[in-house]
Amino acid sequence: MGKKTSLLITLSAAFITGAIFVSVGAEPVEDKKALLDFYRNIGHSHPLNWDENSSACKSWRGVFCNSKQSRVVALHLPGAGLSGPFPSNTLGRLSELHTLSLRSNRITGPFPSDFSELKNLSYVYLQFNKFSGPLPSDFSGWNNLIVINLCNNSFTGSIPSSISKLTHLTYLVLANNSLSGEIPDLDIPSLKELNLANNHLSGVVPKSLERFPGSAFAGNDNLTTENAIPPAMPLQPPNAPPRMKTKLSEPALLAIIIGGCVLLFLVIAAFLLIRSYQKGDEDLPPVKSKKKEESLKKEASETESQDKNKIVFFEGRNLAFDLEDLLRSSAEVLGKGTFGTTYKAALDDVTTVVVKRLKEVVVGKREFEQQMEVVGRIRHDNVVPLRAYYYSKEEKLMVYDHFEQGSVSAMLHGRKGEGRASLDWDSRLRIAIGAARGMAHIHTQHGGKLVHGNLKASNVFLNSQGYGCVSDAGLATLTSSMALPAQRTGGYRAPEVTDMRKASHAADIYSFGVLVLELLTGKSPIHATGSEEAVHLVRWVNSVVREEWTAEVFDVELLRYSNIEEEMVDMLQIGMACAVRVPERRPKVQHVVRMLEEVRKVNTGTQSSTEASTPTPQAIIDVPSSSSVRQ
Repeated sequence: MGKKTSLLITLSAAFITGAIFVSVGAEPVEDKKALLDFYRNIGHSHPLNWDENSSACKSWRGVFCNSKQSRVVALHLPGAGLSGPFPSNTLGRLSELHTLSLRSNRITGPFPSDFSELKNLSYVYLQFNKFSGPLPSDFSGWNNLIVINLCNNSFTGSIPSSISKLTHLTYLVLANNSLSGEIPDLDIPSLKELNLANNHLSGVVPKSLERFPGSAFAGNDNLTTENAIPPAMPLQPPNAPPRMKTKLSEPALLAIIIGGCVLLFLVIAAFLLIRSYQKGDEDLPPVKSKKKEESLKKEASETESQDKNKIVFFEGRNLAFDLEDLLRSSAEVLGKGTFGTTYKAALDDVTTVVVKRLKEVVVGKREFEQQMEVVGRIRHDNVVPLRAYYYSKEEKLMVYDHFEQGSVSAMLHGRKGEGRASLDWDSRLRIAIGAARGMAHIHTQHGGKLVHGNLKASNVFLNSQGYGCVSDAGLATLTSSMALPAQRTGGYRAPEVTDMRKASHAADIYSFGVLVLELLTGKSPIHATGSEEAVHLVRWVNSVVREEWTAEVFDVELLRYSNIEEEMVDMLQIGMACAVRVPERRPKVQHVVRMLEEVRKVNTGTQSSTEASTPTPQAIIDVPSSSSVRQ
């Protein structure tokens, strides 16, 4: 009896051990079949390595499983060349799916109906596809949803009110679709980021959403808020006594200075012309001389007035305004930078432009105009075009397009409700790539001699594709010789630059490196620590990395996104390489562009760096913590 009992225990142990072994090494058979059905029924411009004879959990691109390798918990196929209608009854069978990223493909058709079966879905990234039709009417089944990004598709219809039942939702992006109707009352306490811009929404923004910045609702012409923004004060209000202009600050000062200078210049010009006439015509009768003086004075006055009011436009695009229109326009100070003050000017014909009023410019008219011609000829998707300029001895103005979203600096560091827009990882990567492409083009201009000289986040904007777009190129050479401390240039100045007029391509690369670190960390180039001591971003990043605490470098707002750790580390290495102290050790801008594009194969549909290897299940199932970032 004892031997039988011993044998039974032995067999039971062997059975349990075998069961455990089979469980650990098991493949998610049903999930694997669902993935293959999806792959075989959707268009793809190049094949995936999804071989039914290989392990889905260990080798299939973009597929991630739980720790037991028994279920698929994440599918990550951004830019994989997928196209055509979404096949039904496929991915909806992945009942344990937690993260789904199919962004930047060409998938068409309605929102997949079988997604309603994915009760565990938390992160949905379907942006930059060609989905169309209405959104699901009932979101209540997806109680675990944290992130929904459906921007840049062709969704129509209204925003479902059932979204308000998603109690864990923190990130909702429906921008750049064709949604219409009123915005429902999305009273979700957990909601931190919202973007409904560029749709056809109407009505009034619900009070529960008024905490979000205006940029979240921009581009919806029939949408209003209960708290309307008062119109900007005119730069030179008519019939207003001088003492009433105190509130206008620098815009009013600009009008007064230009007006006074015009008058003074006219008086001097008239006096010189009269003197010249008297010397050349002393034998003429006094009456004729007086008449000629008056004629010349009038002619000089008219000519000078025309020259003083003349704005030079590029590409023959006369925007139908002159200096007086600018002075009469409603003006808003956007910022004060190294080379001057920038204004937003709303003209009478509803055209809005940005006017930069330069200071500390000491070059003559010819040199100024030559430099403006060089800058004005630049046409590139990642360089903000110079539309026009104005020159007088007293004033130098530059006119650019206005970007409603504001600068990258405002997006990163602006306060909530005051122009700050959330920048996800994709956006930050596109900003860096676009800015690098813009800088590469700038460095080829004027026989390869043009230098930007003032690259910083406040001079970078987003173009229509969401890529970085560089502004304010080529102004450093126009300024007086001056040695600016790092605080004056915001921490972007290369250490070898002691004279702004002597900035180089290598100095531009250093500034770009600082911009990359700023995008990664979310910190200003010069920021205060807990002790209020000013800290230079480059030195801080180097010290943190040196102490092997690389994970602490990255912006906490980026930690909500899955599977981006390797891409962030790759970009960190690029930023640090650009911001080394020795100019000769910095990479050339063309190399920088290639390195950034290798972080993720932009617009090529090839594998991103995060998909090259399988991260830990914790990095897939949960929002990554700082400890999950590779060091």
